[in-house]
Amino acid sequence: MTFERYVAIGDSSTEGLDDPDGQGGYRGWANRLAAHVAAAQPTPLLYANLAVRGRSTRRIREEQLERAANLRPDLVTLFCGTNDVVKPRFDADAVERDVEHMQRTLIQGGATVLGFTLPDLSMVLPIARVIAGRVRALNDALRTASASSGAILVDFASHSVGSDPRLWSADRLHANSDGHARIAAALAWALGLPGTDESWSQPLPTPWSRSWQDGFTAEIRWQRDYFLPWAWRHLRGRSSGDGRAAKRPDLVAVRS
Repeated sequence: MTFERYVAIGDSSTEGLDDPDGQGGYRGWANRLAAHVAAAQPTPLLYANLAVRGRSTRRIREEQLERAANLRPDLVTLFCGTNDVVKPRFDADAVERDVEHMQRTLIQGGATVLGFTLPDLSMVLPIARVIAGRVRALNDALRTASASSGAILVDFASHSVGSDPRLWSADRLHANSDGHARIAAALAWALGLPGTDESWSQPLPTPWSRSWQDGFTAEIRWQRDYFLPWAWRHLRGRSSGDGRAAKRPDLVAVRS
């Protein structure tokens, strides 16, 4: 199977945080997947990334779906829900309905649609234990929506490697470059691209460990540098995506 137009929609994960591109921006798993697809086929691939950090599932539906559909993609990645589970109120059923609607709209337009679940983040972010039930509900919503619409879903929650702190950035909310590479490899495998396998799902060669002293210091630093600024921004009703636009709003050829 070959693809002509790939469109990525979603939030900061799809935008590429925290996978620096060396030019002041972010690369991310969507860019990496586009490169995988382009390298695997003889025909050119056009790629657009409409994702904007901080966006909830509903805002992705309202702000990105129509634009994505108008680009007539034959490949779409849709990942969302992280910003929903950290809100004061979380409605898994509403997320499920929005995701299924987006998937169905894009599939009916001729696209293959890909997504993935969230892994258990309790090892990466201890405070995530508070919202662990919400993450499970989100994943169930994504599974149900994908099963109903026919979208392809990579179930990262079923693989322990997704919970390895070494694949996450210092803010503990976004994958680092190695994590983004794993996500892209998993999606390329799900598409059945030549040369792909399930090595993305394998644990890192050595177990992760950290002394309690290092852990304590890391927690203090994380709360100071990331959690408190995030909490203060949300108390004021602000979002990291305020005033931001998509990084790649138009279809542009990918250099393989």
